[in-house]
Amino acid sequence: MGSIISVQNVSVKYDSGFAVKDVSFDVCEGDYFCIVGENGSGKSTLMNTVLGLIRPSGGRVAYNGLKQNQIGFIPQQTAVQKDFPTSVREVILSGCTNRRGVLPFHANKDRQRVRDNIKRLDIEPLARKSYCDLSGGQQQRVLLARALCSADKILLLDEPAGGLDPVMANELYGLLGELNNSGAAIVMISHDMASAVKYAGKILHMQTSPLFYGKKKDYLASPVYKKIVGGAADA
Repeated sequence: MGSIISVQNVSVKYDSGFAVKDVSFDVCEGDYFCIVGENGSGKSTLMNTVLGLIRPSGGRVAYNGLKQNQIGFIPQQTAVQKDFPTSVREVILSGCTNRRGVLPFHANKDRQRVRDNIKRLDIEPLARKSYCDLSGGQQQRVLLARALCSADKILLLDEPAGGLDPVMANELYGLLGELNNSGAAIVMISHDMASAVKYAGKILHMQTSPLFYGKKKDYLASPVYKKIVGGAADA
């Protein structure tokens, strides 16, 4: 399948040094791609660069027939966002903003898109509830519906299972797998190595620069992964 995002030798440098250095990868249609690494390894900086929120110091990000506003994004939630006092339906509808262009109002097709994604993610009983009254897992389903209203070709997620208990996290990963099977490319930052290895097809292991990039089967056989497994066994 063709590449829809191509990251070519991207670096991001601040006064304190490189946050990301010489990273290259492709996201293709239908990929399930995980970016892993320790805290401070440059994962979120890299994702924000892909989204166009950070300008790279070197290299480039190419969108092959894809506009930046066609990328669905779910950032890490802050405490303020989790307590946001608005209805589930309004949160999801806000995902249609990118599609509106200069129009100051939501069209009927936007509201139909909201209804479709509410049904798709099985959250119809939640539609009239306040977002802040939902559980963490329910909130993530709502944010997925919002992202799908923005774009359903590719979804970028930054630690989507952060703060969820194991049952809710597994439910979320299963849901992402279903979306991937239906054609959406998934690009996910995760510190949860076990889940990354279980669900991903391709993996980028970051430590400012790439330690590994390639298919999951090759990652499982790599010295990088074996060192992590060995470290976990020794702990």
